Amino acid sequence: MRIEADLLVPGRGPPVPDGVVVLDGPVITFAGPAAGAPARRADEDLRRVETVLPGLWDCHVHLLGTRSADPAALLHEPVELRAARCVADLGAALRAGFTSVREAGGFGARLAPLVAEATVAGPRLHAAGAFLSTTGGHGDLCELPLGLVRQLARTEPTIRLCDGVDDCTAAVREQLRDGAEVIKVFASGGTLSSRGDPHEQQFTDAELRAVVEVAGLAGRAVMAHAHGAAAALAAVEAGVRTIEHGTWLDDEACAAMAAHDVLLVPTLLVGHELLAPGASDDLAPVVVERMREVASAGASAVARAHAAGVRIALGTDVMVSGSDRPLGWGRHGRELPLLVAAGLTPLEAIEAATANGPATLGARAPRSGQLRAGHDADVLAVRGDPTGDVGVLADPANVDVVWRGGRRVVDEGRLLPPC
Repeated sequence: MRIEADLLVPGRGPPVPDGVVVLDGPVITFAGPAAGAPARRADEDLRRVETVLPGLWDCHVHLLGTRSADPAALLHEPVELRAARCVADLGAALRAGFTSVREAGGFGARLAPLVAEATVAGPRLHAAGAFLSTTGGHGDLCELPLGLVRQLARTEPTIRLCDGVDDCTAAVREQLRDGAEVIKVFASGGTLSSRGDPHEQQFTDAELRAVVEVAGLAGRAVMAHAHGAAAALAAVEAGVRTIEHGTWLDDEACAAMAAHDVLLVPTLLVGHELLAPGASDDLAPVVVERMREVASAGASAVARAHAAGVRIALGTDVMVSGSDRPLGWGRHGRELPLLVAAGLTPLEAIEAATANGPATLGARAPRSGQLRAGHDADVLAVRGDPTGDVGVLADPANVDVVWRGGRRVVDEGRLLPPC
């Protein structure tokens, strides 16, 4: 496949006018100016597009199959129904131009084989399995009796409560056994749960170190949900790869992240979407109030981290089935304009959504996120110039063609069947 484009956006580095990308099976063999491109072969298919760039990465999503962001929704419907909804969600991500996602707790580890074997059309899934929470922490459904939550966790693949070093060690090994590519831990409280303060650290330093150590023995990185600066700093010192959300990062936490090359995955979309009129009607008042606090502070934290030299990777916290719903799958691209509003340039926002994505996986980072020879042939063609208006990537209607592993999975905005 030969792709000729008015503009080539490599993911990292300056755009190239009049660019060419050549795909040979699942690998890119050339990406650069047309003047330096190899001669067209007789057996090459040719596609002429406006703008070509790497397939996009969303580094914080949840495959939950619910129609609401309320955590209690997990209790209202069978696991089988919710998992089936996720099939359509994965297709929606492809139609939006996202060829890779890092799943932060949900059905991802269970569904990844279906995508890998091409039974289901979807982005590459780098999944965490269940998220790890302390008892009474952000991942605990505190409105229910504890015994019921522990019983639920045996069948619900999203929840794992763990307390103490030994239990945390066992919890990580369980996720690895289930095929987790990354480990997710709630280092602080959160916004969508009714108990616990988002500023508070919830796992002890020793527990966090145990999670990182056991994950590291298997070559897995750890993603740490941390809104408050103290929890973020503790997670960085324990050796995590990324800080998720980072709403109240201070200068000390940002300096530590930059020194250890810990990436920030901000997820600004949460507050933007859930505070829209009517979007939070099914959420508790305390949750809505916390969401307002997060929305007002999140952009400032991004600006502070960016100024301190912290690398940023795009994440959305998309978790709801249905592109028509707030935080619905398929709405991932709406994060890019929010990153620009927080101080990134359009090119920096595109780098956050492409070249920086693989780094969130640490040692297991694939050769992805850039248009470079030898990299995965995950490629996106769009109508318009996202380097001038990054909002082009916020609307799936602008996505023309998507190649994943060198195979067209979306053409003229239409999802193609897996094969």
